[in-house]
Amino acid sequence: MQPLSLAQIATATGGRVTDADPAVQVTGVAFDSRTAGPGDLFVALRGEEGRDGHDFASSAVRAGAVAVLSARPLGVPAIVVDDPLTALGGWARAHVEALADLDVIAVTGSSGKTSTKDLIAQVLDRAGATVFTQGSFNNEIGLPLTALEATADTRHLVVEMGARGQGHIAYLTRITPPRIGAVLNVGAAHAGEFGGPEMTAKAKGELVEALPSAAEGGVAVLNADDARVAAMASRTKAEVVTFGLGGASDVYATDVALDERGRASFTLRTPAGDTPVRLQVVGEHQVSNALAAAAVAGAAGMDLAQIGKALTAAVPVSTGRMRVTERPDGVVVINDAYNANTDSMSAALRALAHLGRGRRGRTIALLGEMRELGAASEQEHRTVGALAADLGISVLVAVGGAEAHALAAEYGPGGQVVPNKAAAGEWLGRYGFTEGDVVLVKGANSLRLGELADALAAR
Repeated sequence: MQPLSLAQIATATGGRVTDADPAVQVTGVAFDSRTAGPGDLFVALRGEEGRDGHDFASSAVRAGAVAVLSARPLGVPAIVVDDPLTALGGWARAHVEALADLDVIAVTGSSGKTSTKDLIAQVLDRAGATVFTQGSFNNEIGLPLTALEATADTRHLVVEMGARGQGHIAYLTRITPPRIGAVLNVGAAHAGEFGGPEMTAKAKGELVEALPSAAEGGVAVLNADDARVAAMASRTKAEVVTFGLGGASDVYATDVALDERGRASFTLRTPAGDTPVRLQVVGEHQVSNALAAAAVAGAAGMDLAQIGKALTAAVPVSTGRMRVTERPDGVVVINDAYNANTDSMSAALRALAHLGRGRRGRTIALLGEMRELGAASEQEHRTVGALAADLGISVLVAVGGAEAHALAAEYGPGGQVVPNKAAAGEWLGRYGFTEGDVVLVKGANSLRLGELADALAAR
């Protein structure tokens, strides 16, 4: 981030400097006292299980933080504000507004946000320095921290926007007002919190409502293959650009084919012409993600040939998203364990089945429960189990409680259930993997199955 004085940050946040020289420079931000270092401003946030960052302010200062963004004087250098989290957002907004050459691109959707954001960032980086959300750091903490990483040399800020209810995305768009906004899909993810797909669509559409008008350069990039997303065209003043697998979209794909490792090649077709693309990321579902990235890049002014070359060169960036590792013994491990919903679980199972074709081993799915699906949760798990059976997956182990039992039962005879990560690890340790086996590990992030996938890939 660009160095700023405590006085400048106090002005941006509406706070006041206490017990410190207002001229002291801040060169970084930390919200965990264990990672605070020299030059940081430590943001004292309230956390889970009653934890309060104010209790760790002294530790952060001893570690080198130059001051604390706090809700009260603490006897250490501080900028005192009404609410540190709100102030962090205000600081990020002022920072973004000060960067006159910065183009902000936002991405949301029920699934695929992180993979698509990573593709967009890698493509746009060919046209100018790009800062983007790391992993899925997509909430009211992660988004401002990402924005503060932009400097005067940054040309594109690509932010992922997540939500667990109405108004969340609207709030995030006030921190980093986007010129281009992409909505990927409306699925079952977090349906328990939103109250169903229609309410999910209402929340996701807050992004396109926040865009500037077409006359002001605003562009809404919408998935024409998702009816709820396509309907968001009526909710925006921005120019609408559609993407999808059908030829009725502005940006679409033809001649889609998968290689033996599940990587798609296709012809990218746009109003500016056509160009070939051969993806390095795994799974046929990545074609839609790449189309969204191409539409965004086109809206940002990139040349079509440059877009095609950048998509072809793009690689997996974030951990736990379709990371494919082939071990020396010929066992292939797919780590897609960062999170799970019905759409992403289905895409991962199809990728598993494809990678297993032509190999002499088995296809093995270690699937954790999907969380926050609301009243439809049991049926959604049964849908996944039925798909695994239809795809001919050789071995299925479900991790969790009642929903895991529903998933395994729908898979049919041979479906197994283990209660938790520890039991899943024991199962993996006992299982006799052989050359040619392909193993998928996927589930809700709270199950932490990614750790098992990493360990399995490293064996």
